[in-house]
Amino acid sequence: MKLLLLIILILGTTVCFVSCSASKKLTIGDKAPDFTAENQDGKIVHLSDYLGKKVALYFFPKAHPLSMGCIKQSCNLRNDFPDLTERGIVILGFSNSPQESLKEFVKKNNLPFSLLHATRELFKAYGVKRDPRLLWTIRRRQTFLINEEGIIVNIIINVDVNNHAQQILDEFNKAAQ
Repeated sequence: MKLLLLIILILGTTVCFVSCSASKKLTIGDKAPDFTAENQDGKIVHLSDYLGKKVALYFFPKAHPLSMGCIKQSCNLRNDFPDLTERGIVILGFSNSPQESLKEFVKKNNLPFSLLHATRELFKAYGVKRDPRLLWTIRRRQTFLINEEGIIVNIIINVDVNNHAQQILDEFNKAAQ
């Protein structure tokens, strides 16, 4: 059992490397921690790939066919994806669900954006708390809105899964004023 836990720990840390040791809570005005993570198709993605673009990083509990809140949130973003991209916003979803689950979730829900596997280090860097009772989920949905320079302009902590795209649009508009 100890060997299995060690293997899981080693594999988990090789999938995502975070370039900061964010021990403090991230706030508006902070530089967003860069990351290296795999998307649902195994493609390596870095936050720094999106410098010059607005990015909405949304952390959600899990990519599972019975996770209704996650489905509602992701499908709301899918449905309003044209409005988001028209305003230059890139959507990236994070869950620590396994890559295969992320791939199935994207396919089943016809999502036009990437879902990325988040490791413990990434959760820590962004201050996203995991639920200690449930191994594969987070305590609270959060979305980090990052401007073209890589600075956090807002953090949405009261996510409305039915209207999340509009929340993102509204908050980016406020940040621009």
